[in-house]
Amino acid sequence: MMTGIERMTRILDHKPVDRIGVYEHFWGDTHKEWASQGWVKPDESFEDRFDYDMSLCGVLSYVADLDFVPEVVEETEDTILRRDGNGALLRRHKWHDTTPEHVDFLVKDRENWEKIIKPLLKPDPRRINFEAYRLAKARAKEKNRFFMPSFANVFELMHPVCGHENMLVGMALDPEWILDMCETFTDLQLQLQEMLFEKEGLPDGIWYYEDMGFKERPFMSPAMYNELIKPSHKRTFDYAHSLGKKVVVHSCGYVATLVPGLIEAGMDMLQVIEVKAGMDLVKLHQQYGDQISFMGGIDVRALYTNDKSVIDRELESKIPLVKQGYNYVLHSDHSIPNTVTMDSYQHFIDYGKVLGTY
Repeated sequence: MMTGIERMTRILDHKPVDRIGVYEHFWGDTHKEWASQGWVKPDESFEDRFDYDMSLCGVLSYVADLDFVPEVVEETEDTILRRDGNGALLRRHKWHDTTPEHVDFLVKDRENWEKIIKPLLKPDPRRINFEAYRLAKARAKEKNRFFMPSFANVFELMHPVCGHENMLVGMALDPEWILDMCETFTDLQLQLQEMLFEKEGLPDGIWYYEDMGFKERPFMSPAMYNELIKPSHKRTFDYAHSLGKKVVVHSCGYVATLVPGLIEAGMDMLQVIEVKAGMDLVKLHQQYGDQISFMGGIDVRALYTNDKSVIDRELESKIPLVKQGYNYVLHSDHSIPNTVTMDSYQHFIDYGKVLGTY
């Protein structure tokens, strides 16, 4: 039987393996709920519990003002509104994990970007959690898991500063501003990675979060992607390749029309392939399976049912097809919520492995 490192390395290279890979994301309150039910130990990681083939670790801080103490602007019984070190006003729910509501941003145009944010984006070592990287890397090696630090790329770094709406308007009306933000964040990203890897050594691969789509549409046209975002993607992906490391790109939402550009930029694997947004794992595999690998694309709504027959049908409709080419890793198309039972999830990965064994 192969180790996780061996399996993931070969899947990224499209080489024969014993079975498909396995990994997963969970909402933060899922572990708390499962521990309260006695399904996992309070201090037990999901990586250990389900013996995943890989592990991730986020270790960089991109917030503009590292010394800013978040300010509580308003608090209700259920929500809290804070201003952060990017000058962003975000409302979060207190009792469960959600993406925050974007209320307001100090930066809405190039002038405030250049005045408020850009001067602060320096490669300060305080932005790097060296210890977390060191410990996660050692833990992954001990367990023979493929280890990747998870970074945010430029699209995911711009909107926390100015919000999606201002960013997208800027892409249309002031593309030079967007290019400047992309170049600034790319410089920062690569400088921080160089500092991290020089001190703590190289990972097995590099993971980028980059949510570029919503339901049935990407946030930009392929032409706009190629003009504004792709140059930064190519720089960051080329840097990974210069180190001999593959690149995994996570994107929620519909990004099918951006995939050719992402491949040209150097993406090696696409993740998460969100079904309810309109993404089709089987179709993408047929179109691009000779060029990239895939992770995800299994409709998490099948797991919501906690009905094993429904889960089986979802797996059976995809795994036998997408395991062809030795380039697939089992993962839902989104994070697992606390309404899914551990028995249902365990069945999901167990049967997935059965179907995905060569």
